[in-house]
Amino acid sequence: MNPTLLGMIAPCLLALAPPGESYLCQPAYSLDDVVRLPMQSYEPQPGDIFMATDRRIWYRIGHTIAGAHGVHHSGIVIAKPDGSLGLIEAGPFDSLVVEIMDPIEHMSRHVSAGDTVWVRRRRVPLTPEQSARLTAFACSQEGKPFAVIRWLGQLTPLRCRGPVSTWYRGEPQGHRPQWFCSELVTECCIAAGIMDRARARPTATYPCDLFFGRSYNLYLNRHLGGELLEWCPPCRWLPATLIAPVPSEQH
Repeated sequence: MNPTLLGMIAPCLLALAPPGESYLCQPAYSLDDVVRLPMQSYEPQPGDIFMATDRRIWYRIGHTIAGAHGVHHSGIVIAKPDGSLGLIEAGPFDSLVVEIMDPIEHMSRHVSAGDTVWVRRRRVPLTPEQSARLTAFACSQEGKPFAVIRWLGQLTPLRCRGPVSTWYRGEPQGHRPQWFCSELVTECCIAAGIMDRARARPTATYPCDLFFGRSYNLYLNRHLGGELLEWCPPCRWLPATLIAPVPSEQH
């Protein structure tokens, strides 16, 4: 559903949703644009995983060649040291660095660009210790460069993601000098203690794997689904500004 059509039915959607700054549709392991009602108000929490499409054709082609089907961006919500929430992502909007951004503003930018955004919420909130570890690790990665060469390497047979290679390559490395997006999300989860270090393969994990919890990669398909049981299925995310009626101009 494109933003124009969504805006036409906004009053009906708003009547069915509670007040809030942003909304989640009903969960579905589907990449379509359907607005699944009823919507519910969404408040980000540490550990929530963000994912989004990218409308640019070259981006879609590259991800399809690499086997990253339909989902092109990912990040994770953290509690910043000042108590506010941030969303960390490697290379957002063609940036070549890791950035921590306001979650609502960042996801709204994607929707404004015509992208579809989803959130996988934590079923159980992080403990204070888990959240503190996530914060410490994520903040220490901010400003590091995007791993352009390794990202391009995903288009070659040299990558860690393969029917055999993933079984013995792509293990967690901790503090890497460079990152691509889903790799960083996975390492953040490992650092927080909410993914199993022994089974995770950050360098072989793509945003679509985080979305579906299953993969064409045999190793990830065997292990990743169990790791993501602590997250709810993906829900399409919408900002209140998109579905709320725009006040008429006073004369």
